[in-house]
Amino acid sequence: MSERKIRVLVAKPGLDGHDRGAKVVARALRDAGFEVIYTGIRQTPQMIVEAALQEDVDVIGLSILSGAHMALAPKIMQEIQQSGMDDIVVLMGGIIPDEDVEALKAMGIKGVFGPGTSTQDIVDFIRAQVRAAVPA
Repeated sequence: MSERKIRVLVAKPGLDGHDRGAKVVARALRDAGFEVIYTGIRQTPQMIVEAALQEDVDVIGLSILSGAHMALAPKIMQEIQQSGMDDIVVLMGGIIPDEDVEALKAMGIKGVFGPGTSTQDIVDFIRAQVRAAVPA
């Protein structure tokens, strides 16, 4: 009997229409054996959390290149909390200034990945986070 695949929702919140990076990461996660659901561009926080709830995912990966991460992240994290999905691992990638990383992590975002991060680093991070979240 094989182990259940890690399920990851990759989402593009806000008005950012650049999705090449999100698609590259989604493909790398799929190639690593994860089950990946890609929501597409221009998703609201509510749409993202509803999709995560319906798909019963372990991880939400947010890709934000628009600079709106400090406006969108609190709304997404609030929606997650209100939906009772506090155990979900939330990651963010994109153009995130170093000075915003600690504030994002304080909101509950487990990992922040900028340009140039290897997809293997993201895969390894997700595996470690999901493993840590599963009670022994």
